[in-house]
Amino acid sequence: MKVQQLSIFLENKSGRLAEIANILFKAVINIRAATLADTSDFGVVRLIVDDVDRAVAALHEEGITAVKTDVIVVETSDHPGGLAKVLNVISQESLNVEYLYSLGTRVNKAYIVLRFDEPDNAIKSFVKSGVRVVSREELKAENLG
Repeated sequence: MKVQQLSIFLENKSGRLAEIANILFKAVINIRAATLADTSDFGVVRLIVDDVDRAVAALHEEGITAVKTDVIVVETSDHPGGLAKVLNVISQESLNVEYLYSLGTRVNKAYIVLRFDEPDNAIKSFVKSGVRVVSREELKAENLG
């Protein structure tokens, strides 16, 4: 039930993010979620796209390194307390989350992307706690991934 995301390291320079978006646009790859973390010198762009392998190939063709990373996507309610429910599982199970970001929402549903140092333990903990872990196929069916 892991989902692959792209991690792309870019120098922190005007236009670099647009370059990534344009490369994927030309390759007819849809970006479903994006997050950017930066420092003064470089940034890390993380993307969930509809075709990870084609995206990597298109970026590599343009000289841009993109790495596939396993993440977990969980579904929670799109109401106050939805994120707290997910974070409480992480806290109670002493899981080490490296980062998280929102994938998007649907009627009464929110999707959170999480990266763990031990993803299999995280999946077991979520399942045990009643938090739904979403597969890649389900994301496509929801038109999210």
